[in-house]
Amino acid sequence: MSLVLGGKAPQFELPASNGEIVKLSDFKGKNVVLYFYPKDMTPGCTTEACDFRDHHESFEGLNAVILGVSPDPVDRHGKFIEKHGLPFLLLADENHKTAEDYGVWTLKKNFGKEYMGIERSTFIIDNEGNLAKEWRKVKVKGHVEEALEFIKENL
Repeated sequence: MSLVLGGKAPQFELPASNGEIVKLSDFKGKNVVLYFYPKDMTPGCTTEACDFRDHHESFEGLNAVILGVSPDPVDRHGKFIEKHGLPFLLLADENHKTAEDYGVWTLKKNFGKEYMGIERSTFIIDNEGNLAKEWRKVKVKGHVEEALEFIKENL
């Protein structure tokens, strides 16, 4: 599936850190910040999650909900949320189908080893379920502010 800005965002149905099954369609009428990250409890992912946490109220003020997605299981998400006081849902994409639908399940290289994993990426989905913006190969520093600014100016 190829993503088209302005086109419908791929639907998903994933287990969430609150114990419920969450679907994109649950958020119709809200803007969605859907961010994919490689792994709970790692330095870059912790920094990104805490940046989203620190700007959570600003996103809420713009009718936007934050959803984090990684291949980690729900119980690990729960520990991550508890340790860092995250006020938003984390979704468990253990079979990486949603990551594949969004084109972020990619071949990665680290210390000479190749493996499949999540490419840190963020998607803004408007209140009608359309893809408004995407960032791939995200650098954590300043990214959350960039996403917030995009919503302020465009949605």
